[in-house]
Amino acid sequence: MKVLVTGGAGYIGSHVVRELFDQGHEVVILDDLSLGNPENIDPRASFIEGSIHDLPRLEEAFTQRVEAVFHFAAFKAAGESMLAPQKYARNNIAGTINLLNTMLAHDVKTMVFSSTAAVYGNPRYLPVDEKHPTEPTNFYGYTKLEIENTLEWYAQLKGLRYAALRYFNAAGYDVQGRISGREYNPANLLPLVMEVAAGERAELQIFGADYPTADGTGVRDYIHVNDLATAHLAALEYLSKNKDNLKINLATGQGYSVLEVVEAARRITGKEILVKIVGRRTGDPAELVATSRIAGELLGWQAQHSDLDTLLTSMWQIYNQQSS
Repeated sequence: MKVLVTGGAGYIGSHVVRELFDQGHEVVILDDLSLGNPENIDPRASFIEGSIHDLPRLEEAFTQRVEAVFHFAAFKAAGESMLAPQKYARNNIAGTINLLNTMLAHDVKTMVFSSTAAVYGNPRYLPVDEKHPTEPTNFYGYTKLEIENTLEWYAQLKGLRYAALRYFNAAGYDVQGRISGREYNPANLLPLVMEVAAGERAELQIFGADYPTADGTGVRDYIHVNDLATAHLAALEYLSKNKDNLKINLATGQGYSVLEVVEAARRITGKEILVKIVGRRTGDPAELVATSRIAGELLGWQAQHSDLDTLLTSMWQIYNQQSS
């Protein structure tokens, strides 16, 4: 199958492109490189530099007879989304509508969508499952939920087939070491820990150490990007064989606290990793873990590389090489 991957030079998108090739598919990448890294563009792919707002570039992509779309072209910084909602509304919501309308114009009706656990908001119970209320607490999460709702309407009215994959904290790098271009301006815990270990950042700020958890720091569910990639391919296969659309979690059900991550990183990197405890951030829950039972049942998927040591080791291979 020939698949269009929007944002295919980005962190998750580039790993999914590799998985597509590993499983025998052809790939067209559309990426404006505002967040994507040119180092990570697979040379086997047909690459188009452009955005989902660039209608001529979208048309160019679909004239290559793609049969399905993997959609990663989104802004994703929750804090920034609260300061610049217009930026997120235009790119994430309006851009996706451009993409959907172009898909329909070319009779392409299969999309695997990169959604987020941010659609749930603060957890009412744990582990979070797909029946949990969707009450996003930041505008980024709202845009993803709005896209999911739009996909549902397009499915009802235009016969779109889609899978919305809600994942939690993506981390790690290709376990085979085939992707080395780092994510631009990461804001998540694990890459920030790596930056401290690599000497690029003086210390790690820990936002709150007085939560009702075992060590007082926040607990999160991390998933390896290779595991995300295999889930996207499994979702595509599911859509090709079944009539149902999907809205499912991708997670491990295993939570690690901030201090557990730091201690593991110290052991793996051999670096001191200085930390500084500061005040809590507004809206941060004490604990956020999820169940992927439905992904296991419907897709036959389970995480293979998402233990903390594999996550950190695969990241340190990249950060250590580039800091030495």
